[in-house]
Amino acid sequence: MDLIHCTSCSPHSLPKLLSPPQWWNSTLRGKNSNNWSAKPSNVSFSKSVVGAVGGGAGAETVVVEKPKLRRFQVFEGCPAPLGATARDGGVNFAIYSRNAVSATLCLISASDLEEDRVTEQIFLDPLTNKTGDVWHVFLKGNFENMLYSYKFDGTFSPEEGHYYESSRMLLDPYAKAVISRGEFGILGPEGNFWPQMAGMIPSSDTEFDWEGDLPLKYPQKDLIIYEMHVRGFTRHKSSRTKFPGTYHGVMEKLDHLKELGINCIELMPCHEFNELEYFSYNSVLGDHRVNFWGYSTVNYFSPMIRYSSVGIHNSGHDAINEVKLLIREAHKRGIEVLMDVVFNHTAEGNENGPIFSFRGVDNSVYYMLAPKGQFYNYSGCGNTFNCNHPIVRQFILDCLRYWVIEMHVDGFRFDLASIMTRGSSLWDAVNVYGNPMEGDSLTTGTPLSSPPLIDMISNDPILRGVKLIAEAWDAGGLYQVGSFPHWGLWSEWNGKYRDIVRQFIKGSNGFSGAFAECLCGSPNLYQVRAGKLLRFLEVQNSVVVCCFGKMGKIIGKDAEVAGLLAKRGTSSLIWS
Repeated sequence: MDLIHCTSCSPHSLPKLLSPPQWWNSTLRGKNSNNWSAKPSNVSFSKSVVGAVGGGAGAETVVVEKPKLRRFQVFEGCPAPLGATARDGGVNFAIYSRNAVSATLCLISASDLEEDRVTEQIFLDPLTNKTGDVWHVFLKGNFENMLYSYKFDGTFSPEEGHYYESSRMLLDPYAKAVISRGEFGILGPEGNFWPQMAGMIPSSDTEFDWEGDLPLKYPQKDLIIYEMHVRGFTRHKSSRTKFPGTYHGVMEKLDHLKELGINCIELMPCHEFNELEYFSYNSVLGDHRVNFWGYSTVNYFSPMIRYSSVGIHNSGHDAINEVKLLIREAHKRGIEVLMDVVFNHTAEGNENGPIFSFRGVDNSVYYMLAPKGQFYNYSGCGNTFNCNHPIVRQFILDCLRYWVIEMHVDGFRFDLASIMTRGSSLWDAVNVYGNPMEGDSLTTGTPLSSPPLIDMISNDPILRGVKLIAEAWDAGGLYQVGSFPHWGLWSEWNGKYRDIVRQFIKGSNGFSGAFAECLCGSPNLYQVRAGKLLRFLEVQNSVVVCCFGKMGKIIGKDAEVAGLLAKRGTSSLIWS
């Protein structure tokens, strides 16, 4: 069929015919699977004679190969919202990239994904499929078992901050589910631990029944939080769950948590990450290394698919519903659900790391860069997310709103939150605030007293009503315990409390007075600014129960004992 497009975002606009060469990119360049190459598949062409050159017997016939799309009608589409959005009997695709000179939407069947092939490619015309810095297209057709990704072309110049390669397949930062390997810890085809990934195409036929679920909205001072690793919580056979190591496995243990007196669980990173990113043989233990904790995000909208009991079945739709089911059932039992989020860096690392999404889409926008393209490393993990850049802070806001509105989470704990207070790359007060600031001499990474991102989150009509917890330091030496910009809403992990209490308990000299201050709510830190605090002794190890409040209630290793004390209203510390 010929390809058609519309002149506006309205599905009722009269379509206009476009000549196929404007839309179809028939040039495919292959590389090895580690570079996420694309090989053509299922593409047909029709030949037609369009004229002759010269005259007489020596005339040459000109034959044009005209590609045919057998699946989709193609329209201009809309620049908003970003991501893939099911609407009006089709799907709208929109992605931001300021520095790319061309963009191609890649549609991939589930079977072609396994073979590192692209099923169909749609070239986005910069005249009709680009508004400002947003590339967009609207498709109608059969999307069953189809996934998507993008290819961008532009300058490959790391010293200028650009990493464009026209053959490289890239994840949409706004993809709602990421599909690649289906089983935790299992290598991809041919032993590939970074196999090609693609995004789920949304469908209007996958509605979830929330059964009237509403947020619990407990006061923070009353929370008893159980910090939980989704896989680790039930993976061992002693959990006696039907689906160990999964969201469903956690759901099976909710009644047990309720019996302990837990009224809030904090899920350690559940965004999509690659547990095999550092895959190598461990000669000490005789097995292979995996990233167990997950503080190395691949995509912020997608749940970790391999934590789902259904894996990549149904292109990720069922995995999303499994997360929703866990949250709905937790709320039924009076348990809130918080998420541990890592908006300080991504799994793409430094200039030697993989390129799978943000770096290939627009590296100089998403990461803090030095003047010659080097990556600032305030996270200690190779790169630093450019949180206060206008595009990036809107991306973070959109992501948080998605998890609250669509997934019903009750709040967030922000890993290395101080990075979110640092000035962005190419800091410019006019760009950030709309007007110049007298005496403004801020440079990339400078701590800001009123960070635009924290301001936006704190004043957002959706997000200001959920729990916001800051780990108020980063790996670059910025330590903001007692001084994190809070807008009267944010809580802090009181790291000083942890350090002082542990020193006192182990018998170190000179900590009696400081310990007394801790028991009084650390007034030296919080009395003047009236901030909220979260007191804890240890995390991500053995101590998993902690509480909010000026005095706190329970912090301990033994969850069973802690739960009993909570039921009895006992205010105490547990340590062993």
